[in-house]
Amino acid sequence: MTAVQDAPEVAKEIGRDRRRKEDQRLITGRTRWTDNITLPGMLHLAMVRSPFAHATITSIDTSAAKAATNVVDVVTGEDLGEAQGVLINAWPITPDQKAPTHLPVATGRVAFAGEIVAVVVARTAAEARDAAELVDVEYDVLPAALDLRESAEDTVLAHPDLGTNKSALWVFDSNEAGTGGDVEAAIAEARADGIVLEREYRQQRLIPAFMEPRSTVVDPTGEQLTVWSATQIPHILRFALAATTGIPESKLRVIAPDVGGGFGGKLQTTPEEWITVAVARRVGRPVKYTETRSESLMAAHHGRDQWQRLTLAADREGNVKALKVDLLADLGAYVSLVGGGVPVLGAFMFNAIYKFPAYRFAVQTVLTNKTWTDAYRGAGRPEATFAIERLMDELAAELGVDPLEVRERNWIKHEEFPFTTVAGLEYDSGNYEAATARAKEMFGYDELRAEQRRRRDSGDPVQLGIGVSTFTEMCGLAPSRVLGSLDYGAGGWEHASVRMLATGTVEVVTGASAHGQGHETAFSQIVADRLGVPFEDVEVLHGDTQVAHKGLDTYGSRSLVVGGEALVKATDKVVEKAKVVAAHLLEASADDLEFGGGRFTVRGTDQGMAIQEIASAVFAAHDLPDGMEPSLDSDATYDPVNFNYPHGTHLCAMEVDTETGALTMRKYVCVDDIGNVINPLIVAGQVHGGLVQGIAQALWEEAVYDESGTLVSGSFVDYLLPTAADTISFEVDHTTTPSLTNTLGTKGVGEAGTIASTPAVVNAVVDALRPLGVTDVQMPCTPERVWKAINGDGASGGPATEAAAMPHFDPAEPGADSTEGDAR
Repeated sequence: MTAVQDAPEVAKEIGRDRRRKEDQRLITGRTRWTDNITLPGMLHLAMVRSPFAHATITSIDTSAAKAATNVVDVVTGEDLGEAQGVLINAWPITPDQKAPTHLPVATGRVAFAGEIVAVVVARTAAEARDAAELVDVEYDVLPAALDLRESAEDTVLAHPDLGTNKSALWVFDSNEAGTGGDVEAAIAEARADGIVLEREYRQQRLIPAFMEPRSTVVDPTGEQLTVWSATQIPHILRFALAATTGIPESKLRVIAPDVGGGFGGKLQTTPEEWITVAVARRVGRPVKYTETRSESLMAAHHGRDQWQRLTLAADREGNVKALKVDLLADLGAYVSLVGGGVPVLGAFMFNAIYKFPAYRFAVQTVLTNKTWTDAYRGAGRPEATFAIERLMDELAAELGVDPLEVRERNWIKHEEFPFTTVAGLEYDSGNYEAATARAKEMFGYDELRAEQRRRRDSGDPVQLGIGVSTFTEMCGLAPSRVLGSLDYGAGGWEHASVRMLATGTVEVVTGASAHGQGHETAFSQIVADRLGVPFEDVEVLHGDTQVAHKGLDTYGSRSLVVGGEALVKATDKVVEKAKVVAAHLLEASADDLEFGGGRFTVRGTDQGMAIQEIASAVFAAHDLPDGMEPSLDSDATYDPVNFNYPHGTHLCAMEVDTETGALTMRKYVCVDDIGNVINPLIVAGQVHGGLVQGIAQALWEEAVYDESGTLVSGSFVDYLLPTAADTISFEVDHTTTPSLTNTLGTKGVGEAGTIASTPAVVNAVVDALRPLGVTDVQMPCTPERVWKAINGDGASGGPATEAAAMPHFDPAEPGADSTEGDAR
């Protein structure tokens, strides 16, 4: 037994820097990634993928591949038939959404370069890949829908049988919803006697580029079919497989072992998972598939990819009056698991921290012949934050005032919380003033503005730009009733179990499935404090649907604020059960017992028992209250009453060489308010990682296709991921306004850095160049694009020529034909 009656009180864990328990095995490699798993008699798969973005499959000759050394089978979509199942879309955002059937192995036609057309099964992975080169596929190439704006015009159809590329039109109007006024009336009034800004912004396509490529192992030889997968969503994967393959859910076990990163890229049900299951059942032996990095970049889902058109109305003092947002969102070739709903998540965040009296949002989702898109770190909220924070800088420039001044003029004041926004969300707590004041102090804001003026006055060829991003986000994807109102196909609850073992140690089971966030450490800290047991005596189990039988997994910064709260409730139930036993053993009334530091004591006396002693007594079951079962174990399922809303202020200083376009980050400061902090060390790591991803979108990353639909940035030679050498040391701090909607007072942190940093960097670049007439640089802001913007080349997204117009669509007329609109 770890603790005895006379053990000293355990120090508080919440708020303490703790090195992650997981790191001992993760950093040293003493763990089991999916690709490490080897089973007796296991076979390996290789995928034959289309080199064309759009083509008819005229024939597939597998004879040479079947004759290759150690090849066991070669299968096509026709060979697998209905056994391969279909991929599901869990978020049809409108009842009339158009979505093509997505088979794991294509039959008849391919819709993007990288789509699977055949599968080779061999005794080794190398032999499978070699044999895949021998599969002879004949194609008739079809015209491909590649450009988002042209695709929205139905110039070329991605799926001719659908008759259109328009998948769904989703609209929110504050006037109709009763949350605000009439947008068009407010804009018309501002045109007469105020300010109206109209801007277009491009959210380029990004690739999640997680550390560990996706991998799946399936063992069909037991009573249950067992699937190991490098996934963020083992529970959702299990449900989706059962729903589409005919395998009873009770006969499916899905395990996500240690997973090397996800960033939304593994928030997906993939063709490769379905294929591995189908082939394993077909051959009756364990089967493994692990993608190459090139396959990952080409065929794992992508993120972002929007054209955004915004109209902001304000009075002459800079008080905002209305915001109108029109989006085109590229879904790629198929409507993926939640891909259609990603822009809808952003719909509630374009108004951000500002008190807009009127708001209208419309998104047209569009099918193209590219890899499908889905959630990427932040999922809709970075896209929204980028647009509104760029636009607020434009309003400040129009007024000739400091960008922070115009923000403060319009943001929600701390005394106004809780505040119901024009988008209908209730922000429970926040203090934008405090976060901004702290960020300005750390940044040396006034001093850097003074330096900027000196450089401008002297004509320095290296100009200094200062970028601002004041943001909020909705975290903890929930509550279930809200998700239901948006036609989302699942709930937002989470489940946890707490088991008191006979020796006094604790097992925690959570439905949240980690992929690098530090769940085992943070959850151990919570339980250690609630039960008063040592941190080291808490073991956290997750990622296995047979161990954690209920759960909705990890995405949307929900693990702590939803999964952690379920854990708190389960832990409190353990204490309540133990209290009954303690009262019985101490011969006292339960009402007279106090619990603290892991001990029950009789009020006003020194009589007491440690909770570990009670666990041992319950295990022995020699002397329990009449009718009590011998168990302290408890479960809880928690469904939040609201989202939670972290916020912060990010400030970036960029030096821009106006002669070459070269960019240098001088300083980056962020102050985030994520409520109460469980582990500051983990929080700092999350923020740092998020910052790098958001900065990378601003400066480096972009998925680029050529005119035939081939991904030309299909390796890390061409898809530029930053290293430590490309970044600087960030200055990170936090303020604290606890959430009012959960016991711990916590808010999400996993996506904050990514959401806030992109506009901070781009605003800094544009701020440096604004005296030269530059009002925008399209991301990523490469030196070439910056130089072109300075020198008036419109191809750069610079000011000298207007950007190509985004097709117009009338949100009042779903399905209306698009026509060319004027560039604003």
